[in-house]
Amino acid sequence: MNIYCLLFHDYETLDLMGAVEFLARCPDVRLHYVSQFGGLVDSHQGFAVQTTPLDGLSTDSILVVPGGQGTRTLVNDALFLQQLATWVEQASICLSICTGSALLAKAGCLDDKKATTNKKAYAWATSQSSQVHWQKHARWVHDGKFYTSSGVSAGMDMTLGFIADYYGKHIAQEIANHCEYRWQSDPSLDEFADLY
Repeated sequence: MNIYCLLFHDYETLDLMGAVEFLARCPDVRLHYVSQFGGLVDSHQGFAVQTTPLDGLSTDSILVVPGGQGTRTLVNDALFLQQLATWVEQASICLSICTGSALLAKAGCLDDKKATTNKKAYAWATSQSSQVHWQKHARWVHDGKFYTSSGVSAGMDMTLGFIADYYGKHIAQEIANHCEYRWQSDPSLDEFADLY
């Protein structure tokens, strides 16, 4: 399985690395760190990753889209959104963390789909498209090939949810146990939804 982690300037570190920690432990996976143009890409916390340009994805690939402050700029970048829509169409599965779903929504990828996003940024993220069936009370949402999660650490619960669907719940729990992570396996439990 080829997993493409799409990076952009000012992404949220844990959005990406939390998911990567679990995905890297799955059987027969290959992780690729990619960006629109390639080169070093730094997170909001200053964590830099060397990336390769994303030219296209194979049909059996997974695309991981983190969120973060950089999404505020990218929702106005027509070229990026056009390319994102193409990459999403090519991927078999798309995992979105936090405000990564705002990018997917603005690119038209989530039209008529259920999705969620960071609750602290809920008003802004959901304003990117009225064609999405936004779910405010959800740790994560699975609809078709899309998995979208709430803020930051919720992406870790969502990733384990995807692993459970794809490999089996016992594999997901083994990975969580190995990482000494308490997995919230019920996507409907969202204690943060009403805080903001």
